[in-house]
Amino acid sequence: MITLRKSSDRGQADHGWLHSQHSFSFADYYDPQQMGWGPLRVINEDRVEPGQGFGTHGHRDMEIISYVLDGELSHKDSMGNGTVIRPGDVQRMSAGTGVQHSEFNPSSGSPVHFLQIWIEPAARGIAPSYEQKFFAPDDKRGQLRLVASRDGRAGSVTVHRDADLYASLLAPDEQVGHQLAAGRIAYLHVVHGAVRVNGVRLETGDAAKIEAEQELVIAAEADSEVLLFDLDHAV
Repeated sequence: MITLRKSSDRGQADHGWLHSQHSFSFADYYDPQQMGWGPLRVINEDRVEPGQGFGTHGHRDMEIISYVLDGELSHKDSMGNGTVIRPGDVQRMSAGTGVQHSEFNPSSGSPVHFLQIWIEPAARGIAPSYEQKFFAPDDKRGQLRLVASRDGRAGSVTVHRDADLYASLLAPDEQVGHQLAAGRIAYLHVVHGAVRVNGVRLETGDAAKIEAEQELVIAAEADSEVLLFDLDHAV
């Protein structure tokens, strides 16, 4: 079964310096029907104006992934990390027992556009940790490139959950397939473009909640970028 979640149905927030779209309930946006999908709790599509950002704040017991689409995002945290995240980078921060961090757009003239993703960990109270890796466009072109997983296989970043995250860049009329093991669910988010997943059409910002499907076929109708989450069902 595939349930379409249209981009226009997402929660909206405009703080002047921050323009955000929430796939699931977050901050002032609350919808009891959109509290997450399995362990996937947050997908925020954020645009931060030049010279602005999120001041130092805390997180606990959450796997947080940042995926930059355009521009640069400067990150600092209480573990001593200070990095810049650019398109192609996947940053994973395990908040665990608690971490403080800030995110800032260092540009004086260009906004930064990125996805902030939260996945609930399998266990609470783990030690905080940080990881960042670059995945070149050619690694994602025409295939589902694993960028995050529980065991860090294939050079992916490691998340403390039985969850696999794939990224793909598809040309028009190109398609990729994915097998879902019994009892697992999936979530497809279209970063940009237009695709069909098992015949259901999605455009930029749309998503699909997927369950009880053994095989997924993602076919592009335009130049597209997608993220596919293969998830255990338990929360």
